[in-house]
Amino acid sequence: MRKKLQSILLVAGLCTVLSACENSNENPEPVQVEMPENYSFQRNGTSTVNFSGQTERIRMAMELNTALKANETATASSLLEMFRNQTAEGGDADPFEDAALNAASKSIKEKVASSKDYFSANASESAILKGYFESWLTAQATEVFPNWNELATAGKAGQVADGTSVRYVGTQGYEYNQLVAKGLIGALMLDQIVNNYLSTAVLDEGTNREDNSQAIVVEGEQYTNMEHKWDEAYGYLFGNSATPENPDLSAGGRDDSFLNNYLRTVESDDDFSGITQEVYDAFKLGRAAIVAGDYSLRDAQADIIKENLSKVVAIRAVHYLLEGKEKIEQDNRSGAFHALSEGVGFAFSLRFTKNPSTNAPHLPSAEVAAFAQELFKGNGLWDVSPELLGQIASRISSEFGFTEEQAKD
Repeated sequence: MRKKLQSILLVAGLCTVLSACENSNENPEPVQVEMPENYSFQRNGTSTVNFSGQTERIRMAMELNTALKANETATASSLLEMFRNQTAEGGDADPFEDAALNAASKSIKEKVASSKDYFSANASESAILKGYFESWLTAQATEVFPNWNELATAGKAGQVADGTSVRYVGTQGYEYNQLVAKGLIGALMLDQIVNNYLSTAVLDEGTNREDNSQAIVVEGEQYTNMEHKWDEAYGYLFGNSATPENPDLSAGGRDDSFLNNYLRTVESDDDFSGITQEVYDAFKLGRAAIVAGDYSLRDAQADIIKENLSKVVAIRAVHYLLEGKEKIEQDNRSGAFHALSEGVGFAFSLRFTKNPSTNAPHLPSAEVAAFAQELFKGNGLWDVSPELLGQIASRISSEFGFTEEQAKD
């Protein structure tokens, strides 16, 4: 490993030398950037990798996930304070069990639907999307918790049987905790990675490119601004790993309940095996390319990450929608609610995917909104038809270039 890092630094040094000699050599030899063994980079003997803020938000979301099932202790107010990490009036709050999260200046809400590419000039949609999460959190406390021990029926919250499990649903049959968890995968993790930190609008913002090429670091730090932005993207995927520089890439090596978890779920499907390694390698090589000042290579790796992580969301949306469809067709409607709640949460997350060839979501936001309008109509899951679920699944799989059979596994 040390030898490879030294090689990268040597290459970076050669790059600087070549750049300095450009005036006397019109055709310098191209820089060769080697694949690092691990996600580990140093300057002056000190690590230049830092994504502590991303790890904090993942852990905030994990605590929020747990609280959504705490029917005897959680309230609408406490759930919203966890989302905002402050009171409704904007004051200090201590909503988390982990004192370090309470002391953090960060929150989940501030980064939901807030990427540079999609929402910097679209504050109204960002506010609407944030509002969905607040409405689901509130409904969990005001609809579901008071009916925790009641049987749910159309228009009435309560519990439903799902095999040997008990699920807790709102008036339309949705598990709000699943809408929140799967929605955050798109609105927080995916949006921040593919539409913000890996965006050239962020990586090359201001003097970032010139500073990075001259190894000008952020004041008081060992990293350049561009290096840090790339690391922040990495942190939203591997930031909660016990060994983030060298995470367990196997299907069983899950580090959180969000995008990392479902990347491994897709990895366990033979149709998509190898996707985790491909994403990890792209993160490593892209970071090495930044050190070497090779911005074309950096952007190529960013595109690999954008395409694969967007596909993860699409695959799981189709998987759960088809699972729910089959259960309804087998006359097990309430048993379909858990899978459909997950599927609709992933379908919500499609708004945040990135197609590198268009720099836009794979599916137009209006089409994703139309899905939601149909799925939340009337009594919601109590009335939804298997035909509608099949149509939505077919549209998603067709757009992303995989078959429904592949996503079913």
